[in-house]
Amino acid sequence: MAAEVLSNACQTEPFWSKPVRNQRHFENPRRDAYQIRTVIADLDRTIQLLNCDIGMREEDAGTNDPADLAYPATARAMAVRRDNLEITVAALERRLADRLLQVENVAVEAK
Repeated sequence: MAAEVLSNACQTEPFWSKPVRNQRHFENPRRDAYQIRTVIADLDRTIQLLNCDIGMREEDAGTNDPADLAYPATARAMAVRRDNLEITVAALERRLADRLLQVENVAVEAK
């Protein structure tokens, strides 16, 4: 009985697929630039916190060499996270430059 109900449920459309309302998307380079700046600032603060935490862990372990067996695994994981965030910030900075260029182009076209 339960298997029959389950098979019937699986044959209909998925539970979460509902029609999407027609939404208009207006690109707003100024708003996008503001949001990107906000995200970059948040990620920069996170990177600073990670750097502090990594330094504390290294100080507690008495080593700052990741090749050392005494190097903390938590510091190693935080360093990988920090590096990934730095890559993300670089990508966001490139996107921000594109948005700022769009803002300038819109301003020039408006004149």
